[in-house]
Amino acid sequence: MTSIYQQQLGKEFDRLHPKIQQRFGFCSSDKIASIGSGVMDEITFGRLYTVPFLYIGTWRNIMFPQRGKNIPFTIENYSYQDQFGRETVTWIRKYQFPNKQRRFDATMILSKQRQCIIDYLGTHQHLAVDIHLSVSPQGGMQLRAAEQRFYEGPIAFKFPMLFSGYANVHEWFDDDTGKYRISVEVVNKTWGKLFGYNGSFDVEYVNIASKKDIPKDVFPVREELRE
Repeated sequence: MTSIYQQQLGKEFDRLHPKIQQRFGFCSSDKIASIGSGVMDEITFGRLYTVPFLYIGTWRNIMFPQRGKNIPFTIENYSYQDQFGRETVTWIRKYQFPNKQRRFDATMILSKQRQCIIDYLGTHQHLAVDIHLSVSPQGGMQLRAAEQRFYEGPIAFKFPMLFSGYANVHEWFDDDTGKYRISVEVVNKTWGKLFGYNGSFDVEYVNIASKKDIPKDVFPVREELRE
């Protein structure tokens, strides 16, 4: 079995920096996880009228209305098969601000139907976002968000982008510092920048004997079959 990112990128995967290939190249059958820890140089959000968007995001561990510099953070990537048998990768980001911890939870699968990665945002997988991958000139992984859909019980609709944002994520390895770098910007075409951060981190690979060894707090509260 190959990782969902390698399957999606195909031969382009070989153009990634070896360290990025390692980070995006494992799957559940490898029985390992990637645990990153580092510092966000800066976490920002847009103008005051964007704050309501961010407050709503805190209900489900998506985005949050808080700024800061030199914020310690962790990023937890576990790979497992969900209840529908789909290869799944967690993206659990925890930011330790002076007064509280903030989280940004997501899980990703590969959709053959939509021919892209699907990123389920938040604790309840209410938002399904199409993610398109590419390789940056630095040999990094670029993830660009496209169409978004909302699912809850019998409710299903294409989410209006007036009330959301397009994310552009770039992760690469800096040979000079020996660290991974990440840059994220979430933009609304009407309201401008909603949220963003940039920082660096180290990675430790840990052995996972089975799905039972994965911490329970990284799993979504509910899993959504609809893509």
